[in-house]
Amino acid sequence: MSARGGPLAGLKVVELQGLGPGPFCAMLLSDFGADVVRVERTQAVAAADGPPPPDVLARGRRSIGVNLKSPDGVEALLRLVDRADVLIEGFRPGVTERLGAGPDTCLARNPRLVYGRVTGWGRTGPYAPYAGHDINYLALSGALWSIGRGGEAPVAPLTYVGDFGGGGMLLTIGICAALAERASSGRGQVVDAAMVDGAALLNSFLYGMRAMGMWGQERGRNLLDTGAPFYDTYETADGGWIAIGALEPQFYRNLVGALGVPDLPATQPDPAGWPALRARFAEVFRTRTRDEWCAVLEAAEACFAPVLSPWEAPEHPHNAARGTFVAHEGLVQPAPAPRFSRTPARIAGPVARPGQHTDEVLTEWGFAPDEIEKLRAGGGVA
Repeated sequence: MSARGGPLAGLKVVELQGLGPGPFCAMLLSDFGADVVRVERTQAVAAADGPPPPDVLARGRRSIGVNLKSPDGVEALLRLVDRADVLIEGFRPGVTERLGAGPDTCLARNPRLVYGRVTGWGRTGPYAPYAGHDINYLALSGALWSIGRGGEAPVAPLTYVGDFGGGGMLLTIGICAALAERASSGRGQVVDAAMVDGAALLNSFLYGMRAMGMWGQERGRNLLDTGAPFYDTYETADGGWIAIGALEPQFYRNLVGALGVPDLPATQPDPAGWPALRARFAEVFRTRTRDEWCAVLEAAEACFAPVLSPWEAPEHPHNAARGTFVAHEGLVQPAPAPRFSRTPARIAGPVARPGQHTDEVLTEWGFAPDEIEKLRAGGGVA
């Protein structure tokens, strides 16, 4: 691992390896400077062969193998907890408690610990024990209903809203808030993030717009959900796409002026005129390629951008100028964000092979060599 800086430098984090939101949260904390130790299953260590997989979400932390089904392995974990500032877990409700590493146990040993946990349905309520995935949490929260075109099925937005926005990002904010509070109280606490809660929270603006009479009950008929033709995507002559976001009247005027098509209305029509305007926009944008439209619209103050694939985005001049993406250890990936003026975030290191740092971390966190040898011989660590 490279020398650590960042606003969370000096903090120690234990991550119980999981999927989706937990690793995303751990990645962010590592990017911000925390020393994150990823606790992986001993089976993963045994199965590791060759270089680690290029899993961007696993970047920047060290990996140890611990058998959490072994009393010795659980005790080893708890000794790490004794020295940690934060623990992250994303198991189903009750799993860490059954393992003997639930929040009551950990906080009794280390009252300053911030115990961060994330689930899909939450830890209470009728659905709490059910299995689920991102699309299910979005569905129940009301967020999924809002995404899609009029007259068509709701569209799952990959796992951005549940796993990463409403799960991992919310857990990260909660952990940072708990750490800030600990600075004055001296006490840790449990941060309980549920993706169904987070997805609902991300929908807050819609409740306000509806209360103001600015959002109807039909999907795809509103200002921001592909209802308005001046806030939508259009195919170009080469099969590419462009995104138009000319919501304000002045930007709409700039758009129409740049398109140079005399029959387009000079002002935004009311919703009754949206279908006709959409059809005309679709005809116009099919007359040139995506790059040709970029040349026309980039300086027009029309709230325009080309729709880039994730593979094209790192090469765009704007992203390249800002360093929005980086090539780290040969792997192109998004750079740490946000940006800090004094304590910049950075990628702390490459993806580790499962169990790569077991001896190193245990030694650094207070285990004697004979203790490590005994743990390994008994199957507690790998």
